[in-house]
Amino acid sequence: MKNKNLFWLLVLAALWGPSFLFIKVAVQDFPPLTLVSLRLGMAAVVLYAMLRLSGGRLPRDFAFWKKFLFMGFFANTLPFTLFSFGEQFADSGAASILNGSTPIFTVLIAHFLIEDEHLTPSRLGGVLLGFIGILFIFLPDFRALISGNTLRGGMETIGLAAFIVAAICYGIAIVYGRLRLRGLPRLVGPSAQLICSTAMALPLALIIEQPFQLTPSLAAWGAAGILGIFGTAIAYLVYYRLVDTASATFLSFVTYLIPPIGVILGMVFLHEQPGWYSLAGLVLIILGVMIVNGTFPHTWDRLRRVNLV
Repeated sequence: MKNKNLFWLLVLAALWGPSFLFIKVAVQDFPPLTLVSLRLGMAAVVLYAMLRLSGGRLPRDFAFWKKFLFMGFFANTLPFTLFSFGEQFADSGAASILNGSTPIFTVLIAHFLIEDEHLTPSRLGGVLLGFIGILFIFLPDFRALISGNTLRGGMETIGLAAFIVAAICYGIAIVYGRLRLRGLPRLVGPSAQLICSTAMALPLALIIEQPFQLTPSLAAWGAAGILGIFGTAIAYLVYYRLVDTASATFLSFVTYLIPPIGVILGMVFLHEQPGWYSLAGLVLIILGVMIVNGTFPHTWDRLRRVNLV
């Protein structure tokens, strides 16, 4: 079972890690809300079809759908839009790094809302270390603003700030899911979540961006399709499989794998050049997340147990 879980963990990282690269490619031709609507719509169709083929159905009561409207907004519609918006101005590698700060914000939100997940001194230390890493990511933009380069510093800072807000949204969704959405049959939760998030994103895209006159390139269409089918629909299936079979600690290892994948892909395919501050921020954020998750002191032993080393 451990070897199978390791395989699916690596698959999940391989599905989520390149998402930031494909967002960067797609937003060259698609406005953010239009891209998000395509991504969510494709994933919703795939998962709902799988649900029905497996004999499942979605509940019809309002209380169920009200929960997933909230979940869909904070887990998909808003953060996906923020990443798509932010990558118009900032690197995909920076997006992947700041996405990795999600556990930092999750533990802060959980401290106030979940009774048995209060901050300990070590977790607080991890949070502070993660915030220092975030500041490193912003360092060159702060310098640009101070020197009067408001064009570079201003727009890129806005993009980076959008990534931070997206990570906070994920933290809210994770905590809400723990409190309100446990015990649902397989495929019901993700299908409902993607349907609700699509229903919120699509009307906004049609009204605000009016995408009917767009002429996207083949590369943009391909990137959008990969995001919808692989980065969302299939990734959700793998993620919920791991939720059923692996511990939360084991699953948290995907948090450490995604940022390096995103940075490397951005460098190779988009010729991004992260400075030392970005790499330092990456290391500090990952260390902070490891401390927050309680994995830092025993990481080597845990890796040996799952045959990673």
